[in-house]
Amino acid sequence: MLDLTRNRRSTRKFTDRNVPGELVALLQEAALRSPTSKNNRPWEFIFVDDSELLNRLSECKPHGASFLKHAPLAVVIAADASKSDVWVEDCAIAAITLQYAAQSFDLGSCWVQVRKRQHESGEPAEDAVKKILGLPQSLRVASIIGIGYRAEHRSPVPAEKLETHKIHFNRYQ
Repeated sequence: MLDLTRNRRSTRKFTDRNVPGELVALLQEAALRSPTSKNNRPWEFIFVDDSELLNRLSECKPHGASFLKHAPLAVVIAADASKSDVWVEDCAIAAITLQYAAQSFDLGSCWVQVRKRQHESGEPAEDAVKKILGLPQSLRVASIIGIGYRAEHRSPVPAEKLETHKIHFNRYQ
């Protein structure tokens, strides 16, 4: 696991190679196995590989989503907020579970924050995503994870650049 955390870096440039169905199935399993508070599992995962939909998702907000246009796969992470008061945290855990699973298959990934972001029209980005994918209004969209084979390699952050001053024992010092 530590190697996954050391080597996972955000990837925004992907090759044209599609993610094979067997890896998509394993990513789906990883998402469904992600932990949730009280095992409520409020999340829903929409796996998107249609290029037109990916292009439209890349425009869900003015900054930070444009790379989805060239991603071979994206996973929209949404949740039914009525099922859990910590749906945001549950979705965040699922997102990082997906990203580490992708890393374990030598795939790159990058997070797109959707919740509390705006579309260029001024409407919430999550409303734009709901329209694009036909999601019910009862779902809240947390994020989108772009996934694919890396077009460029980024080296791990060197250990000496880790902010070790943010580690505390017993008390904040």
